[in-house]
Order: sequence, then C-alpha cells, then structure tokens
Amino acid sequence: MDSPAENKRTAVLALVVMGVLLVGALVVFTVFNGEDDSEAPTGTAPTASAANDGKAQNGEDGARPAAGAPRPIVPPAEVAEAHRVMADYMAGLSTYEHTDKDASWAPPLLALTTRDEALKQETALPSGKEWGACLATRCSSEGRATVVRDAMIADDLTRGSGQMISSVVNVTATRSEGGEETGTESNSWLVTAQKRGSGWQVSGFDLFGLGNVGASDETEG
Repeated sequence: MDSPAENKRTAVLALVVMGVLLVGALVVFTVFNGEDDSEAPTGTAPTASAANDGKAQNGEDGARPAAGAPRPIVPPAEVAEAHRVMADYMAGLSTYEHTDKDASWAPPLLALTTRDEALKQETALPSGKEWGACLATRCSSEGRATVVRDAMIADDLTRGSGQMISSVVNVTATRSEGGEETGTESNSWLVTAQKRGSGWQVSGFDLFGLGNVGASDETEG
C-alpha cells in the first residue's frame, strides 16, 4: 500500500501535467485563431474600390483594346470619305438630261477626279447616234451608286504615292424617254481613289476585270 506522502506527490504531479497541457492547448488555440482572422479578408469579394479601378482602366464596359494593337492603314473616317467621292462620281456619270451640255455637266464631276487625260475623255455625255437618239426622245438618265466592298486599301510609303483605296461599286442607271421610264441597267465597277492634299479623288475605274480607265503609272500596283 502506498504511503500518504507518495499519494500526495502523485496528485501534485498529475496537477502539474494537466496544467502544462491546458497552457499548451490555449497557446495552440490562440495562434491558429489569429491566423484564421488575418487570412479571412483575402477570400472575400472584391471591394467597390477595386471594381471601380478596373472600370476606370478598361473603359465603361471593360473592353478597351489591348495596348499595342495595330492602327488601320487608312482611318475609317477617311475610308468613308473616299467611298462618298467614288459613289458621287460614278452615279454622276449616269445622271444626265437631254438638255445638258458637256461644258456645264462635266466640270463638277471632273472636280472629283485626278483629272487624268483618260478620265477627262470618260467624263463626258453620250455622243454620236446615241446622243442623237436621246435628243429625239427627250431622254434622261438617273444614276445611283453603292460601294459594295473594298478590294484594296494601301498607303504606299516607298514611292510616296500616299493612301489609295480600290472598291467595288455597283451602279444602277434608270433610263427614261419623254418622262416615262424605259429600263434599268446595273453594272459593277472597280473604282480607285487617291488621297490628294486634304481630299480624295477618283484616279481610275474599270468595268470589273476589263482594265483600268484613268489609272496612271503612279497608281498602278
């Protein structure tokens, strides 16, 4: 049988061990609880400040083009202006009245061109028997032109000829005699325009695939 002194030492030793374990448990609990608290904010949703920063950097819809994206050869606004000149010129070639005279009819159209000699010859009213028939029947023609698509957009830096656009243009001419419509004709043309100074000018055109009217050596590829 154990003596009272030994029983007392055993009880004291047990209390010491329990105390050490209790302190250790408290230390572990405190450490892990502190780590959880410090890591909690990183798992939450982005703050309003972060979301607003993203919108400010990327634009209203967050779809700003990537930095370093290549610029267009010819800006869209310039392309649209070239198309307008092409359409005005091609529609004008098919718009006339039997009362028109070349002296007053041609200059406004030539102002839309580079005034190459070939273009001067093509920018003219019908002649010969065709014009005689037009006069006899009091004919008229109304042209409408639409740019269908671009075939080439270039900026020739080597030869210094500048910006140039070739586009397929559909032209529809409605003929009338004595005020009554007699028929409609449609053709597709490949029209080329060059940037000259501050504006665009038609430098040549052809009936799709039949050779270029008015294209000088400078404008040919």
